[in-house]
Amino acid sequence: MSSDLWRVDLPGRTLCVKGALGRLKVAQEWLAPTSRNRVEYDWLQFASRTAPQQVPQVLAYDELAGLFAMQFLPPEDYPVWKSELLAGHIDPASAQSVGELLGRLHSASTKDSTAATTFATDDNFDALRIEPYFRVTARANPDLEDRIDWLAEVTAGTHLTVIHGDVSPKNILLGPHGPVLLDAECGWFGDPAFDVAFCVNHLLLKAIVLPDRTEELHHSVHRLLEGYVQHIDWEAEDRLRERIAALLPLLALARVDGASPVEYLSLSQRNRVRELARSLMTGPISTVDVIVDDWMVAASAGRPDTAPIKEPTL
Repeated sequence: MSSDLWRVDLPGRTLCVKGALGRLKVAQEWLAPTSRNRVEYDWLQFASRTAPQQVPQVLAYDELAGLFAMQFLPPEDYPVWKSELLAGHIDPASAQSVGELLGRLHSASTKDSTAATTFATDDNFDALRIEPYFRVTARANPDLEDRIDWLAEVTAGTHLTVIHGDVSPKNILLGPHGPVLLDAECGWFGDPAFDVAFCVNHLLLKAIVLPDRTEELHHSVHRLLEGYVQHIDWEAEDRLRERIAALLPLLALARVDGASPVEYLSLSQRNRVRELARSLMTGPISTVDVIVDDWMVAASAGRPDTAPIKEPTL
């Protein structure tokens, strides 16, 4: 959706080459700076110092061409977490490992004296996240504009850790040494709550598609949070949880009304997500646990959609 990718087969080895697109492949016009290719290269270098087996190894970078080469990870050994979830293969231990990895990376960045400068990528994050997820969603829901604008201001103004910015199951491989994070074009020294809420939101959306698997998905969310919170050492846990809770319904609404709607929801499922998310955004901000509990109860009351799930193309 956001980049060109090439598999390159060489004598004795295979690698992957990636270059960012100026216009993303979505229905609405979505322009973003191609300099984010350098952001991803920097993020992979940063993450490899803490979790070398949980990011692809960077092999080369060409700044002039806006390309970098990285290790190719064969799909038979590194299945995509999104595909596993949509196929009903839900393992809460995988979610816990993702939470642990995020927590380790966030914590490590607070001890890196160069992190804030290297990832002072506010304009990039605005183009890739604040505009398409916050502002576009606000325009589609004008009665919620004040609340969404406030959330955008809080998120954009919080600078605590290096974040990945796109912690979606489509960007997570389940490797032999744990989860592997891909696609870090949104890397930013910003709000760690965004990473956690972004990932948890995807598990909430999967519950709408798989209402008979809400118990496992519910458990997965709690395991992800358990894995994550043990690493929080840069702020009080309750403050971070408050921001996660504020972001969750907005991010759910953004995946049906923003610039990048998820492709696997049917029309009735999109309407259900909109209904649930809007109901959470029109009242006082709740807690993460209450939001997740209530969402899963509502999702489990649904019925499996008769339309087949569209397999991811990314």
